[in-house]
Amino acid sequence: MDIDLEERRARVRAIQEEFAARGDKLGWFDALYKEAAGDNDVIPWADLEPNSYFRNWAETKGLKGGGRKALVVGCGLGDDAKYLNDLGFKVTAFDISPTAVEWAIKLYGESDIRFQVCDLFETPTEWKHTQTGRLRSGGFDFVLEIYTIQPLPLEMRPSVVDAIAAFVAENGKLVVVTRGRGDDEEPDQMPWPLSRRDLSRFEENGLTQTDFVVMDSENEGEPHRFVVEYRRSPRD
Repeated sequence: MDIDLEERRARVRAIQEEFAARGDKLGWFDALYKEAAGDNDVIPWADLEPNSYFRNWAETKGLKGGGRKALVVGCGLGDDAKYLNDLGFKVTAFDISPTAVEWAIKLYGESDIRFQVCDLFETPTEWKHTQTGRLRSGGFDFVLEIYTIQPLPLEMRPSVVDAIAAFVAENGKLVVVTRGRGDDEEPDQMPWPLSRRDLSRFEENGLTQTDFVVMDSENEGEPHRFVVEYRRSPRD
């Protein structure tokens, strides 16, 4: 394990615990980006490159956007949004941290990516798939969630999964990238890995799992990664 990386992760946990002690479950995200003061090296996941596990999966699948609408959940500095944009998606990307979004715009503002400050639980109505009788509307053709669920409090996990699932349009797809754990393993520290049982809640939200890839971690001693694809099938 890279000692410097572990020190940076320890600092992230310290900030998260400080805010949690105040009863603020989400404020630590913006505090971390502010503390970084424009130095992405301070933030463990901000390497100004698309997530390598997702990129490997996308290259294997030959993923292409073809002008489809994509949403990046918890976009951070926007690297994954830029990758999807380069693949030909029409990308919307959001984060709860105003500092992160401002930073992403500075990095990728010349692209046609739509960056937005937004709380996962207070997103625009048109972002969500809805069905009234036979009328279906809203949602995105492709939704990408990378490492957004795992740092959030475990008690929030069901509602977080529900909120993300709602973004997937009819015939749309969702890809989740996360640290993985067994169903019988207890997560011991933030970020808390997801189990197959945790992920099964996406299927309870009307999505069908179409791919499940387990990848070895690039860092020795870390949990393997799950890259999971879902699809929302059309209803008659």
